Amino acid sequence: MWMIPGQNQTRVSEFILLGFSSDPTTNSILFTVFLLIYLSSVMGNGLIILLICLDSHLHTPMYFFLCILAMLDMSYVTTTLPQMLLNLLAHSKTISFAACWMQMYVFSGLGITECTFFVVMAYDRYVAICYPLHYTVILNWGLCIRLATGSLVCGFLSALLHTFFTMSLPYCGPNKVNHYFCESPAVRSLACMDTHLIEMVDQGLSVFMLLIPISLIVTSYIHIAMAVLKIKSTQARCKAFSTCASHLTVVSFFYGPGTYIYMRPNSSYSPERDKQIHSFTMPLVPC
Repeated sequence: MWMIPGQNQTRVSEFILLGFSSDPTTNSILFTVFLLIYLSSVMGNGLIILLICLDSHLHTPMYFFLCILAMLDMSYVTTTLPQMLLNLLAHSKTISFAACWMQMYVFSGLGITECTFFVVMAYDRYVAICYPLHYTVILNWGLCIRLATGSLVCGFLSALLHTFFTMSLPYCGPNKVNHYFCESPAVRSLACMDTHLIEMVDQGLSVFMLLIPISLIVTSYIHIAMAVLKIKSTQARCKAFSTCASHLTVVSFFYGPGTYIYMRPNSSYSPERDKQIHSFTMPLVPC
C-alpha cells in the first residue's frame, strides 16, 4: 500500500485474488481441469483460424467473421485463465494495481467487442438468406473489414469508460478480491467510498451494451424467419435454418450469463455465484 499525498489514508498497490478455494488438493484438481479447458480453447480456435486461412474456398465473409470470432475467443480466455492457473499453484495470489487495471480493461474490451460482433454475424446471416443473389455485392471485403474494425473500436472505447469508473475509485483496504480475476463488480466492492452512483452508471452502460445488440439480433432473425417460411421446399427451409442454428446457440450461451451478471440489481450481487457462472461459460470453440 502507499500513502495518498496530503491525506492520512493509504491506497492499495496490489490486490489478492482469492480464486475458488484455499485447499491445495482442490486447487490441484481445478488446475488440471482449467488447463485442459484453456488448451482445448486455444487449440480448437487456432485450428479454425488455420483452416480458414489455408483453404481459399473458405475466404468468404461468413468464414472471415468466424475467424475473427475465434481470435476474440482465444484472446478472451487468455486474458483470465493463465493468471488463474498461476494462482492455483502459487502461494502468492497477488496482482498489481496496474495489472488488475489492464486485465479488467482488456477483458471488458474483448467482451463488449464480442457482444457487438454477434450483431455483425447476425447481419451476415440476414443478407445471406434474405438477399442471396446480392450477398457478395452487399458484404464486400471493404464493408467486412469496416464492420470488424468498428466492433473492435466500439468495444475498447466502451471498456475504457467502464474500467475508468471502477479503477478511479479510492481503494484503501481491504484488498482481497473474491474472484479469480479482476472483474469489475468484485473489485468495486472493495472501494472505501459509497459506490452507489458509480454502480448505477455502470449498470446503465451494461444495459445499453447488452440490450441494443440483443434487439438488433432478434430483429435480424425475425426477418430471417419470415424469409425462410416463404421457401416452399422443406429441404431448403431446413438447410437455411441450420445455417443459423450454431450462431443462435453461441449467442444464447454468451448473452444469457452476461445478461444475468451485468444487468441484475446490485443488491443481488453474489461473488461465489458469479465465479461459477464465469467458469462454466468460458468460450471454447465458436460454432
